[in-house]
Amino acid sequence: MTGAENEDDIPLGERKTVTDFCYLLDKSKQLFNGLRDLPQYGHKQWQSYFGRTFDVYTKLWKFQQQHRQVLDSRYGLKRWQIGEVASKIGQLYYHYYLRTSETSYLNEAFSFYSAIRQRSYYFQVNKEDRPELVVKKLRYYARYIVVCLLLNKMDLVKVLVKELSEEIEDYTQRFNTEDQLEWNLVLQEVAAFVEADPVVVLNDNNSVVVTSNRLQEGSVPPLEQGMVVGQLVLADALIIGNCNNQVKFSELTIDMFRMLQALEREPVNLATQTSKQGTLEPNEKPAKRENPHKYLLYKPTFSQLFTFLSASFKELPANSVLLVYLSATGVFPAGHSDYEGPYDFGGVLTNTNRDVVNGETVQKRNQAQKEMHCLHPGDLFPFTRKPLFVIVDSSNSTAYKNFTNLFGQPLVCLLSPTVYPKSVQDQSQRGSLFTLFLYSPLLAFSSVCGLSNVRRGLWERAQEFLRKVYRDIGQMITRSRTIDQAFLQFFGDEFLRLLLIRFVFCSAALRLHKLFREAQSFPESYPELPKQDTVESSVLQKHILELATMLDVQSLFWDDSLEAY
Repeated sequence: MTGAENEDDIPLGERKTVTDFCYLLDKSKQLFNGLRDLPQYGHKQWQSYFGRTFDVYTKLWKFQQQHRQVLDSRYGLKRWQIGEVASKIGQLYYHYYLRTSETSYLNEAFSFYSAIRQRSYYFQVNKEDRPELVVKKLRYYARYIVVCLLLNKMDLVKVLVKELSEEIEDYTQRFNTEDQLEWNLVLQEVAAFVEADPVVVLNDNNSVVVTSNRLQEGSVPPLEQGMVVGQLVLADALIIGNCNNQVKFSELTIDMFRMLQALEREPVNLATQTSKQGTLEPNEKPAKRENPHKYLLYKPTFSQLFTFLSASFKELPANSVLLVYLSATGVFPAGHSDYEGPYDFGGVLTNTNRDVVNGETVQKRNQAQKEMHCLHPGDLFPFTRKPLFVIVDSSNSTAYKNFTNLFGQPLVCLLSPTVYPKSVQDQSQRGSLFTLFLYSPLLAFSSVCGLSNVRRGLWERAQEFLRKVYRDIGQMITRSRTIDQAFLQFFGDEFLRLLLIRFVFCSAALRLHKLFREAQSFPESYPELPKQDTVESSVLQKHILELATMLDVQSLFWDDSLEAY
C-alpha cells in the first residue's frame, strides 16, 4: 500500500482487494518456482501441479483486470508487474507445449508475449534505476524469440532481435554490468539461427517467403487401398543434440529444431482463433493427441539420456513406437578386439560435464576398456523389447548398423553418411545435410546443388512434383517383395512413413550426385533396404533427373546411372 496513506483511511473493501491480490501474487510465485522441482520425464506426475499453477494464474490475471483501479491507487501496481504476470503465463504455456507437444499451446504463449509488446507493459522499466528489472525485460525478449522461431514467424523474429539489440546496448551503457558478453552471445546465436537455412525462397519483389515444414494436410502419400501395413503409432520421441560447433539458440541445436518440426503437425493458425487474453483455459486439451510426445535433450550426460529413455519406454502405450533421434559427434573405438560385439564399434558422444565417477572424472583409460561417455548400440538393446525407430546423424552413424534384433519387435535404424564432400562439410555448422533431407527434401536438394535462392513459383512447382515422387517411393516400399517387414510395420504411421520416404529420396539423390563418390557418403539403414527396388530404382533416378532439370542443375548429376559405376 502507498506509504502516504494511513491504512485506517482505506475502505475495508479496498483493503481486502489489496490483501487478496498479494495472496494470489505470492501463491502464483510459489507455485511457479515449484515447477523447477518437478521431474522432467514421465507424463503423469506433473499434470496436477501444472493445473493448480494455471488455476492460480487465471485467477490472478482476471483479478488484476477487474480491480485495476484500486490496485493502481492503493497498491501502486506498475505496468511492468502486469507484464511480469503475462510473461509467466506465456512461460507456462510454452512449458505446457514442451511437456505435451501440442502446438496449440505455442499459439497461446505467443498471444501473451505479443500482448506484452503491443501494450508496452515493460516500457517504463528503462526509466527505473533497477538493472534486475531490465534483465526481466531482456529475458522476456529471448523467450518471445524462441516461441516465434518455433512458429516460423521469421519476419517478427528479425524485428525482435533488432529491438533486443537496442535494449542490450542501453542496458550495458547504463549499468556497466558483467553479463554484457552473455547477452551479446544471445544475439549472435539467434542471428546465426535465423540465417541457418542454406536456401531461401523469394517472391517476385525479392522478399523472403517463409515456408513451413511441419506435417500438413495432404503432404503424406496415402496408403493404397487394401495395402496391409502395421497399425503402430509413433507415441514418443527423444530428440538429442550433442554436436560440437553447431548453430544453437536456447537449448536447441538447428538439427534438433528441424527434427522436432518434422514430428509435428502444422499448428492451428492464430488468425482463426479469437484472442483469449484473460480467459485462460489450459485444461481444454485437444481430444486426440495430434503429435507424438517429445523430449528435447541438449547435450545430455549418459545418465540423463538413459533416464529419459527408460521413462519413455516404461510409459509407451500398446501398439506404439519410440523414436530416438541422435544428432551427435561420433565416438570411435580405441582399438580392435578379437570379439566384435555391440560395444566395440563406438557410438555417439554423451556429455561429460556432470557424469563423475567416485567423486572425480576418470582421466586415463585402458585401451581394452570402452568409452564411457558414449551411447553404444548395445546401450539401446534393452529398449528393442518394444517397437523402436532410430535415426543417427553422426560421423560414426554406421556403428548402429551392428544391431541385433534380439526380441523380434519392429526395429529400424536410419543412418547418415559419415563422410561428406568438402563443400557440404563446410556448411555443417548450419546443420547436417542428412537431417535437412528428413526435414525438407527440397531445401536439402537445392542446397546440395549449390543454389542459395529459389523463386516462389518454381519452388511450388518443385514441391508439387515431389508429392508425386513421394507417392511413387511409397509404392516402391509397399510393393517390394524383398523388403524387411520392419519397414512395413512402421509404414502405417504418417510421421514415420514420411521419414522413410524422405530417407529413400535422400539416398537416391546423393547416389546420383557427382560430388558424392564414396560409399561412406551415402545413408545406410538397418535392416538394409533392397537397393534395386528403392534407392537405385530406375524410376526414382528418372524423377531425380527431372527435378534437377526443373531447377536447372542437371549437370551436377549422372545422366545415366551406369556412368557412376
